[in-house]
Amino acid sequence: MALTDADVQKQIKHMVAFIEQEANERVEEILAKGEEEFNIEKGRLVQTHRVKIMDYYEKKEKQIEQHKKIQMSQLKNQARLKVLMARDDMDLLNEARKRIADIVKDPDRYAKLLEGLVLQGFYQLLEPKVTIRCRQQDVDVVQAAVNKNISIYKETLKSNITVRVDQDHFLPSDICGGVEIYNSNGKIKVSNTLESRLDLVAQQMMPEIREMLFGSNPNRKFLD
Repeated sequence: MALTDADVQKQIKHMVAFIEQEANERVEEILAKGEEEFNIEKGRLVQTHRVKIMDYYEKKEKQIEQHKKIQMSQLKNQARLKVLMARDDMDLLNEARKRIADIVKDPDRYAKLLEGLVLQGFYQLLEPKVTIRCRQQDVDVVQAAVNKNISIYKETLKSNITVRVDQDHFLPSDICGGVEIYNSNGKIKVSNTLESRLDLVAQQMMPEIREMLFGSNPNRKFLD
């Protein structure tokens, strides 16, 4: 039987619908495959960059750890050097104290030294009335130094001075020697004990002593 126009149009519609369905299914298949391939490639790239980032920070961590070890080593070396310098400083000061003790054992040398310390104290205070404290065993030799220096002070400065050697308060007997000189109200003091003079000289001479022991410091900018 011959197909009518209606039958032909119906078959054409079925064929078009079938082709559209096939095309849609193919598109969905292509899209799904593309999505799958995209996710695979994305995962590969993420993993690759994750490994690179982990390697980068692992290297950084090793560098930081190495830098910390170097810093710790430098700090330890600096601490050891400071300990050695302190030991040398103490050895020098102890040797100086021994020599001072030898001077004190010589009455003539010690008396001469006390004369200089007393007169220096007078010049530093420049007061009309002063009080001197010393070790109890040094009272007589200090009084002799005072008697000798009063006339020198008056002649040099053309000024009177009254000096009292304190008989009630003494410096500790275990120090090497020397004197402390006070103004009339006791608020100003000149410490001319042998220990204080040694400490003062040590502070002034320590840079030179260290340079003799360890050489010049390349980081030091000022020498005065």
